[in-house]
Amino acid sequence: MIIDKTWRVLTVGDGDLSFSASLLTHHQPASLTATVLDTSEVLLSKYAHNDYQTLLKQNCPVLCEFDVTNPDSWSQLEKHSFDVVIFQFPLIPAFKSQAEFQEKCKEVHINTLNRQLLRYFLIHSFKHFLDPNGARLCYITSKDVKPYKEWNIENALHRNTDIDYLGWHDFDINAFPGYKVRNVDRDKHVKDTKGITYVWSDNKEHQLKAQLNEALYQGELYCQLCATGPYNNEQDKLKHQATRKHLNMVNYEALWQLLLDKE
Repeated sequence: MIIDKTWRVLTVGDGDLSFSASLLTHHQPASLTATVLDTSEVLLSKYAHNDYQTLLKQNCPVLCEFDVTNPDSWSQLEKHSFDVVIFQFPLIPAFKSQAEFQEKCKEVHINTLNRQLLRYFLIHSFKHFLDPNGARLCYITSKDVKPYKEWNIENALHRNTDIDYLGWHDFDINAFPGYKVRNVDRDKHVKDTKGITYVWSDNKEHQLKAQLNEALYQGELYCQLCATGPYNNEQDKLKHQATRKHLNMVNYEALWQLLLDKE
């Protein structure tokens, strides 16, 4: 992950705070503020090992009950005071019951809910968190497996905004000793899989772009939705478009566009 020591960093939804603690210790940004969605009581009871006190002892602010989708939870945060905002392996919390699932997904598919979380993250970061005169960057680290790969992260999230997708690079977890990717709802490590850090800015010509890989699977020979290709011929393309995977992705995109049309 590209971290400049002059940057002021905000981490969002950092579960047990192990990412923030490793970032602070091993990459030493100019300043760091860490946030979690849980209350401090839930955080401490959920994760037997956590870095809450580790950060506080280093005078690193830790904001609990911080919901990046809800401005009412940001009262402790100084507006426009960061250079980069980082969201590691985001995923909406699991539903507590079948009834809650049915209620929340009655009108909005769970795929759309996850995309909406990331869209709110981007929009709110550029509007409220990032300094107009700073580096102005958003990082989302995710995985190339279900359900993450079904969110069309590179193309769908910033649609109809002034935010630009700059590119991606591999996320090397070995550069963050002590960081454990956690299950969002319980004290369990998530199976290690390849991580990818995606980068956005509202500066199309951002200098960081030169250090990033361009979006993959673009153009007529590829399926942008399914992140596959190139096609060998027209028959190959039509065969792919008839697969269940592609039809599912077409449906997800249609549902996502319906939500965007309501904004």
